[in-house]
Amino acid sequence: MTQEPVRFVLDGQVVELNGLDPCRTVLEVLREDLQRTGTKEGCAEGDCGACTVVLGELDDSGSGVALRAVNACIQFAPTLDGKQLITVESLASRDGQLHPVQRAMVDHHGSQCGFCTPGIVMSLFALHRSDPRPSRRTIDQALAGNLCRCTGYRPIVDAARAAAGYEPCRAPSVAGSEQANSALLRSLRRDHTLSIVHPEGRYYAPVSLVELMQILEREPEARVLAGGTDVGLWVTKQQRTLPVVVYIGDVAELRAVRSDAGWLEIGAAVSLTRAAVALCDHYPELGELFARFASPPIRNAGTLVGNIANGSPIGDSMPALIALDAQLVLRRGARTREVPLDAFYLGYQKNALAPGELITSVRIPWRDPATLVRSYKVSKRFDQDISAVCGGFSLQLAAGCVSGVRVALGGVAATVARAPRCEQALQGASWNEASVRIAMDALDSDFAPIDDMRASAAYRKLVARNLLYRFYLETSQGASVPNIYSEGRWADG
Repeated sequence: MTQEPVRFVLDGQVVELNGLDPCRTVLEVLREDLQRTGTKEGCAEGDCGACTVVLGELDDSGSGVALRAVNACIQFAPTLDGKQLITVESLASRDGQLHPVQRAMVDHHGSQCGFCTPGIVMSLFALHRSDPRPSRRTIDQALAGNLCRCTGYRPIVDAARAAAGYEPCRAPSVAGSEQANSALLRSLRRDHTLSIVHPEGRYYAPVSLVELMQILEREPEARVLAGGTDVGLWVTKQQRTLPVVVYIGDVAELRAVRSDAGWLEIGAAVSLTRAAVALCDHYPELGELFARFASPPIRNAGTLVGNIANGSPIGDSMPALIALDAQLVLRRGARTREVPLDAFYLGYQKNALAPGELITSVRIPWRDPATLVRSYKVSKRFDQDISAVCGGFSLQLAAGCVSGVRVALGGVAATVARAPRCEQALQGASWNEASVRIAMDALDSDFAPIDDMRASAAYRKLVARNLLYRFYLETSQGASVPNIYSEGRWADG
């Protein structure tokens, strides 16, 4: 067995982990190796938030540290390499002084059984660092990934509001010099691929696109890992073994968001949080969709391209992106090609990727002011729920008639797909109720909806029709849509 140590910063010190199984989770390492048992295991799938920790990485300038809350239960421990880890034990000072969010939770009776409390405290800590005086909506969104069966949340919300009024904490890991933290992280930067060879599997974390492509050419069956919000569950829930894992989160070229030549281009390692802000700046109509996309810790870890590559029929990003005519950039070795997103899915969990090929980015056309865009999600809960139906719509009008239209639906069939008969019924027709009613009937024949625990086939068919009608009502009456994701500070980190 040969491997390099995984190195990260914890409470102002560099920690090295040797002999690490590539698929051990951050939660397992914290509880079993580092005896940091404040971080709890609840669901082991990134839903309950009991395991929430905060990761720090160098910001774009390289002089500061950007913090983000993530779920430790589905993050593989080797991905800590080069990062700062903050746990609930990190927050209090050596003399016992609590962090403001901890003291506020005590004073406002925000904890009862206490099991979920450490994760809630870490979510509030991340919020406190990014927005010391948050609005109620911002607080609600920051806590969307933390479940509590005891309190009803009111005292937790009160604590979040009150935390700004407390004296800052003197804990070195929290109040320490930003310069010192960033210096430590710079010292951990790698100029080569981190390689781990272990009896349980091999792990590679390249730092350049060239290195990544070389590894994938040697290991065409490797599992590509970005945020781990889906792959992590394969290990924690399905007990799968992953013989070869290639982590792309350290590849600089894949962490970029570019806006030029008529395209917004989002790299494969860009988090959903960053991608959503960039998309909503161009398309504010997508604000509610991304505010309801999973939870802040999931969005902070998961990637937009990872959601696309996974190809789940309930992936909420794809209907909107297909409606916007997004294109995927695929690369194998030195060769690249582009594939329209609406041609990428070949069937359930099947796509157009060749062995050793990778989606390096998704390209979304710049906003055409004449294009009307909407995306709607229907689910049993507002926050952190799987869609029964998710729809994406785009429309161009000329002299009151439809000159271009794209309709895509997710959650109703084996793949996210366009609605060709509906689009054909609308193309060239007047944008009025009569035409839309005909298109609603055509939409019935575009899909054979599934029946499952989330919704019946009849319900899905009715909802799909109604979403098209809602799109018509909003666009025919000129309803404006605010960017609630960016302007309303729904984003965490």
